[in-house]
Amino acid sequence: MYTLTVTAHVLENKIEIFLQKTLECALATRRENGNVRYDILQNEDDISCFVIHEVYRTKEDFLHHRETPHSIKWKTEIESIMTKPRERVRCHSIYFSD
Repeated sequence: MYTLTVTAHVLENKIEIFLQKTLECALATRRENGNVRYDILQNEDDISCFVIHEVYRTKEDFLHHRETPHSIKWKTEIESIMTKPRERVRCHSIYFSD
C-alpha cells in the first residue's frame, strides 16, 4: 500500500467551503480503482487544521490520482483559503489493518 497524509490549515471563515470541496474530492477519489481509503480528520484543538489520509494500492495509483480532474480541481480551489501551504508526507505501508 502507498499512503499520503496531508495537513491543511484553513482560514477559519472558510472551513465549510474547505469541507465541501474536500468531501467532493474524497467521493470522486473513492471511485478510483486504486484508492483504498480517504479519511478527512479535523483537529480537536484547532478546528481550522485538517488531516487528510489517503491510501492507494500502489504508488502508480497515487500518481494517477494526482492527474485526475477532481484532484487538480481540489488543489486549485482550496489554494486561496489556506493559511499556509499544505504539508505532505508520502509513505509505503509497513502494516495496514482494515
